[in-house]
Amino acid sequence: MMETTRQHGGLAFAGPVLALLVLGPALASGEDPAPYEITNVDTAHGDREYHLLWPEGAPGALGTEPADQPKITLYLAPPEKATGAAVVVCPGGGYGVVAADHEGKQVAEWLNSLGVSAFVLQYRLGSRYHHPAPLQDAHRALRMVRSGAKAWGVDPARIGILGFSAGGHLASSAATHFDDGDPGAEDPVERVSSRPDFAVLCYPVISLTTVAAHTGSRRNLLGENPDPALVWKMSSELQVTPSTPPTFLFHTDDDPGVPVENSLLFFQAMKRAGVPGELHVFAHGRHGVGLAPGDPVLSQWPKLCAQWMEGLGLLTR
Repeated sequence: MMETTRQHGGLAFAGPVLALLVLGPALASGEDPAPYEITNVDTAHGDREYHLLWPEGAPGALGTEPADQPKITLYLAPPEKATGAAVVVCPGGGYGVVAADHEGKQVAEWLNSLGVSAFVLQYRLGSRYHHPAPLQDAHRALRMVRSGAKAWGVDPARIGILGFSAGGHLASSAATHFDDGDPGAEDPVERVSSRPDFAVLCYPVISLTTVAAHTGSRRNLLGENPDPALVWKMSSELQVTPSTPPTFLFHTDDDPGVPVENSLLFFQAMKRAGVPGELHVFAHGRHGVGLAPGDPVLSQWPKLCAQWMEGLGLLTR
């Protein structure tokens, strides 16, 4: 453990840090994004098996189009490598679109290479849907994986959530708003806990109240003029408690889309609450890099994340 003090944009970052790396130089931050698929529904998975979260219709559904039917697409780890760990993957897209390929499919395939099963979440989006629909979808996905753990070869005590950008906000919301389930529910899925056992937040939207807030995500999630109490409730750095699961974060210091303060604020809140975790801040890099293939610096984050997961015993059969 090391003691680190950092000043960034008026934010003093001080205290015990489990791991804080500032790495660089990365590829030029002004580089054009790769031509990944960005749509309002997740269409990146071909004919892979998927499950609607609510086969009879999601709560508050406004129709029966694909965008009205949240689902999980299955990427089960190969039996010879499977560790029993599983992750619900939340692609980003500002709560308005979904980066289904580089923040969904590719990430699931990477997790499979570690022996971790992945369940890519298509959650409901603005402007058609606002809170609580996306969080309902994330909760339901976690419950569905946990309730189906035996059939899918998953350990119900090693189920995490991973998200990018606005999907990182959704993952952080799931890590700070959860319940133990309703043992009396008629639906067996609703009887189990929605708490993730660990979380991975990649250049996440976190705060909706500070100058670091990503206004597009806030508008798509909460609408044009949200109640200030709701904005406070959905600012994840204000909701961290000792029950928040261990969390890994990575960000770039000069992210032009979602400022690094988002990750710093969440990590500070974790330290105050005594939540174990790890934060990696890279010196340079554009927003939305996914696994950052081809970037000799940013492509280190999946390796660092795998080492962290290994330290939690998630990669042990």
